[in-house]
Amino acid sequence: MDYNFLMEKAIEVSKNAYIPYSKFPVGACVLTENDKIYTGCNFENASFGLTICAERNAIGSAIADGEKKIKAIAIYSPNMDNCYPCGACRQVLHEFKSDNGIDIILKNKNELTFHKIENLLPEGFNL
Repeated sequence: MDYNFLMEKAIEVSKNAYIPYSKFPVGACVLTENDKIYTGCNFENASFGLTICAERNAIGSAIADGEKKIKAIAIYSPNMDNCYPCGACRQVLHEFKSDNGIDIILKNKNELTFHKIENLLPEGFNL
C-alpha cells in the first residue's frame, strides 16, 4: 500500500471534522492487516469529555467492520506539522496493532515521516 494514498485520505477526511470549539481539524486513515482502509475525523461536543479523536473514530469503523489488526495509520491536521496521536489514541493503537506493529505516518510540510507505535508508547498497557 502506498502510504501517500493513506495520507491523501487522511487529508481529505480532515475537512469533515466537526470542531466548533477547538478549530483543530484532524483526519486519520487506517490500513488493516487485511488491506482494508477506514477513515475518521475528530468531532467535538459541548461536553468536552465526549469529544472523539480522528484516530479512534477510524479504528472504531474498522472494528465495526470486523477488523481487529491495524498495520498503518496516517494522521493529518492542517493546523500543525507532524500531528502525533494523543496518549489515549496511542493506547488504542497499541491494543489493535498487527503482529508487526503499526506504522504511524505523519506529514511534515511536503514530506511524510514514519514512526512505530512501540517508540511512541513504550511499555503500552496490556492485560
